[in-house]
Amino acid sequence: MTDQFNNGSTPDNPRRRTLLGFGTALAGAAMLPGAATAAAATKAKGPFPKGFLWGAAIAGHQAEGDNVNSDAWLLENVQPTEFKEPSAAGVDHYRLFDQDIGMLAQAGLNTFRFSIEWARVEPVEGLFSVAALEHYRDVLEACRKRGVRTMVSFNHFVNPRWFAARGGWEAEGAAELFARYCDKVTRHLGHLIDYATTFNEPNLARLLFGIPGPLSGMAGNPRMKAMLAEAARQTGSDKFSAWLFGDFDRIQAGQLLGHAAAYQAVKAVRPQLPVGFSIAIADDQAVGDPAMRDRKRAIAYEPWFKAINEHGDFFGVQTYTRELVGPEGVLPPPKDAVMTSAHMEYYPQALEATLRYTAQHVKKPLYVTENGTSTDDDKQRVAYIGTAVAGVASCLKDGIDVRGYVHWSLLDNFEWIFGYGPRFGLIDVDRKTMKRTAKPSLAVLGRIARANGV
Repeated sequence: MTDQFNNGSTPDNPRRRTLLGFGTALAGAAMLPGAATAAAATKAKGPFPKGFLWGAAIAGHQAEGDNVNSDAWLLENVQPTEFKEPSAAGVDHYRLFDQDIGMLAQAGLNTFRFSIEWARVEPVEGLFSVAALEHYRDVLEACRKRGVRTMVSFNHFVNPRWFAARGGWEAEGAAELFARYCDKVTRHLGHLIDYATTFNEPNLARLLFGIPGPLSGMAGNPRMKAMLAEAARQTGSDKFSAWLFGDFDRIQAGQLLGHAAAYQAVKAVRPQLPVGFSIAIADDQAVGDPAMRDRKRAIAYEPWFKAINEHGDFFGVQTYTRELVGPEGVLPPPKDAVMTSAHMEYYPQALEATLRYTAQHVKKPLYVTENGTSTDDDKQRVAYIGTAVAGVASCLKDGIDVRGYVHWSLLDNFEWIFGYGPRFGLIDVDRKTMKRTAKPSLAVLGRIARANGV
């Protein structure tokens, strides 16, 4: 089954993976769109608001390594699998977190966004690991001793294996189980957390796969079905449902309930802790009749706008690129577009557009919780940052309540189906030795942070 948002592509077409950070090789090194804007950014004199967050992000499963009790770990290691390679040892962030946070702070950044891994904290249903909770206490304390604020995701795509085996977000009782986990983490660590998000990009399946239904997107891919079937067999499950791999209607319904329940659970323990979530948003540009663009937005974003306005203290915007949307669906990038190694059009101007669009619908403070580009040419990343930050400055000038810019990612790390190929990091990691090397882009973003402006 095809969908209207992918111009008739098959469920396995790479176009569907655009915003996941997947990809192969850099498609071009031409003059970068927006480079002139990056230079013009220096004209936006004056500081950002006092207390503005300048940070970088990682996700537990993508960086820590050995997340063996998670649904993602199992799916990476069954046969057949959609994953190019397993996450394995990651980039050893679980062991080297203090060094990584130290590099972030030394550069001048004041915020670290990361996820607490549910599969580590509750590896078996109802049994919570004090050792795992204490590890995350050490991570939070490493931030605190350096004056770095903490933005914690309770869920960054990955769930415990037992949770997926019981049907994941499609099963009854999922929201209550998630809220119980959030309650446990908040009681143990809440006093060390400055900002919390319940979910990272819970709308991603909608954004990638478009029209809902049991045969849409990944659900119609025979190899994907075989992967899930093998995971179900190995866990004795009647329904193994994990992150992107399931019935999108039911997953969304479960996650919307999960956010509301988790928000209430966290607030019951620590009422003053700001709690929100982040979603993926492309700069959707209509080509011709805007009806299909508007339909895409209604499906991919609007349920989450409603949810945050009902239960939330802030909203995270995560933008990487634009998408051109014609009357029949998403169109390919222009022929002269510079493409990144994640099969995205290099288009840093997208962030300003998505912030302006979001501000029309969300009546909460906005934070850029992810923004960046996948490239082996760090000069391209530097130019991207300059243009993106200039866009934030422009929004602030017009009175839009943006309170932080958190770059994706701090480290080159595991990028899901395409393994360790795409490189989004401000820090290079030699995966043989795990040696960290800061890229010039880290210093550039750090200088912006120290000046609190461009």
